[in-house]
Amino acid sequence: MDGWYHAGCRGYYHIVPGDGSRVLFEISAGGLVLDETGRVLLIRARDLRGQPVWTLPKGALTSGETSEDAALREVREETGYRCELVRELAPVTYWFRRQGRQVKKTVRWYLMRPIEKVGEHDHEVDEVLWTDKDDALSRLRYDSDRRLLGGVSP
Repeated sequence: MDGWYHAGCRGYYHIVPGDGSRVLFEISAGGLVLDETGRVLLIRARDLRGQPVWTLPKGALTSGETSEDAALREVREETGYRCELVRELAPVTYWFRRQGRQVKKTVRWYLMRPIEKVGEHDHEVDEVLWTDKDDALSRLRYDSDRRLLGGVSP
C-alpha cells in the first residue's frame, strides 16, 4: 500500500515501494516516569524473540489519538499508574527487523510524574519496578532508553 494508513492497534505505518524490499515506518509514544524522589518506573516485557527485557513503557497510537494521549494511555496500561505530563523529551528513532521487514520506528517520549496507582499492568508486561536511576541504567537493555534516562533530571 502506498501512503499512510492505520492498521489496528499496531500504529501508523508507511510502506516505501521499491526493489521488493519494504520498509515500514512506525510512530509510537511513551513515558519516562520519575517520582518525587527521582525513582524511575520500569517494565519487564518481552522482545521480538520472547526474551525478557527491562525497558520503558511505550506503544502505538490509535486512530485519532495524539502522541501525548497515547503516551499517557500506554503508561497507564503497561504500569497501572495514571500520570501527568511534565514535558516532551527528544524523540528517538531506531531500526529493527520484524517478520522479514525492515522497520524504522520513531518514539515520541514524555517526561511524566505519577499521580496515582489505578490498576495492574496489562498482559504485555511481566513486571513493573520502581528503582533508582543507577539501577535503572544497569537494567535497561536498549541504549536509546539509557540515553533518554541519562539525559534527564527529576
